[in-house]
Amino acid sequence: MTDKTIYHSDCKHFLGHIPCKPHKQNGVHCDNCKYYDKKPGKLLIVKLGAIGDVIRTTPLLHKLWIEHSNKEIWWITEFPDILPKSVDKILKLDHKSILQLQNTEFDIVINLDKDYEACALTSSITAKEKIGYTLKDGKPSPIDERALPKFLTGLFDDVSKANTKSYPEEIFEICGWKFEKEEYLIDVADHYWRIANDGKKIVGLNTGCGDRWTSRLIPDSTWIELIKKLQKKGYYPLLLGGSQENHRNEYLADVTKAAYLGHFSLDKFISLINKCDLVVSVVTMASHLAIGLKKPIVLVNNIFNSNEFELYGRGEIVEPTKECRCYFSPKCTNDEYSCIELITADALYEAIKRNLPA
Repeated sequence: MTDKTIYHSDCKHFLGHIPCKPHKQNGVHCDNCKYYDKKPGKLLIVKLGAIGDVIRTTPLLHKLWIEHSNKEIWWITEFPDILPKSVDKILKLDHKSILQLQNTEFDIVINLDKDYEACALTSSITAKEKIGYTLKDGKPSPIDERALPKFLTGLFDDVSKANTKSYPEEIFEICGWKFEKEEYLIDVADHYWRIANDGKKIVGLNTGCGDRWTSRLIPDSTWIELIKKLQKKGYYPLLLGGSQENHRNEYLADVTKAAYLGHFSLDKFISLINKCDLVVSVVTMASHLAIGLKKPIVLVNNIFNSNEFELYGRGEIVEPTKECRCYFSPKCTNDEYSCIELITADALYEAIKRNLPA
């Protein structure tokens, strides 16, 4: 007879407050369970946002699963839906999750956010080892020398501009490892899409950049010119975006007759990008999704250091023909010219053609 008094709290499936998945699916008990996966240790990643930064932090998981195979991997973030289900425990940033973390002892806490909220949370959690950033004297601070270089790029523009390392390289070094082109990890749901592309290569055009970073916003006139050129040359342009881009995309679709299917939930948006043969986007969530889905990408960049973006050899970065004077500025501060307007439809088309022959 099964001894129902036996339970293994060190199993990765154990939840404590409700039955575990193996029990619900197969009726097993802990005294004789083939699904028992002993994970005596716990490791927490603190990477709250933005969503693109969360996506491009997922390469760390490859290394963590090797170096810390005996530990549960926990992750707290503002965007839990973007993380792969292979993470053992995914927590959304809220007071319930914070209470749980502050009353759990971890072997390692890795905080890769330099903002007050993440650093304060890291400071309040009990752990044998902490990596990255914490709060000291009420302000964000690097925990050790490995975290110092990335910390300084956030303080001084000239240091940031001189950086030659990609974001994955930087976070791997913070953890004491060498980045070896480990890929992003993204789960893709299988949604059905009716796209009448008649065998033409689908070029996804992500037209937005959010409300904050309007210095990155490509003019509608550039999109219209690019769409018409793509149509003429035998490509199938597909407009992409969220609710903020809906009005713009409806307008662009009306003017050019390009395909626009609407805006969707995150999982549907991911699956739609996965249908594209190439994606054109400024630096935003869609660009990181395209990279994670291993799509060729034409990445439009004007206000960031282009070295920080890892494209894994799939695609290229297109930048203005004149110097951008709005480095890391949400709004354009240059009275002489807007650098994003110097990125032409011809330049984007030529980059598309190099990376995706029609």
